[in-house]
Amino acid sequence: MISEGIRRIINFLFRIIKIKKQKMKSRSEAFFKEAEKKLKSAKEELFKPAEDIVSYSVCKNAQFAIENFLKGFLTKNNIEIQPNETIASLYDKCIIIDKNFSSVDLNAIGCKNHSIDSRYCSDINTVSACFDTADSIDTYFRKNNIV
Repeated sequence: MISEGIRRIINFLFRIIKIKKQKMKSRSEAFFKEAEKKLKSAKEELFKPAEDIVSYSVCKNAQFAIENFLKGFLTKNNIEIQPNETIASLYDKCIIIDKNFSSVDLNAIGCKNHSIDSRYCSDINTVSACFDTADSIDTYFRKNNIV
């Protein structure tokens, strides 16, 4: 038989675990919401007339969308994110959780192994690859009922 003191400690620990899970869920939802917002901004920029498109804006928004989608997925799965993680390191952690996520190809984006930086947003092919990658992640997560 468990003493009352031990029972209280166990209940207290379960409450802490429950609060931590709720916090992680809330945090993952915030990452997903920000990712969707950034992807939408990139899309809106792409649909402007060609002479009005700011490729830098498309690229930066797509990069932040990718990063936030990956962080959202990781926090949803109770994985702690370290400061200064790259898109590649986040992606690798996602694959550990979901092997099928490797079907999303990051090879086309040059910034994946570095912190997000504007020097990778210099030409239209880079911008297009970055946007397509963000869109592929969004599609994968929706198809798999993750977001």
